[in-house]
Amino acid sequence: MARRINCFKCRHFYITWERYFQRGCRAHDMKTMDIPSAVVFRISGLECQSFEPREKKGGIKNDN
Repeated sequence: MARRINCFKCRHFYITWERYFQRGCRAHDMKTMDIPSAVVFRISGLECQSFEPREKKGGIKNDN
């Protein structure tokens, strides 16, 4: 079974201000109402190959 891509944790994912295309992916240059990785899978049959984890902003690094 293929792993599920969580677009909310991807650096290319963003939220738009458009009413009918609320989610976007900069890597695939798309805006959609659905989760972008689901659209990629539906069209190509492959999991998204552009996933890159977001970098955490600020905060204190805890090695524990």
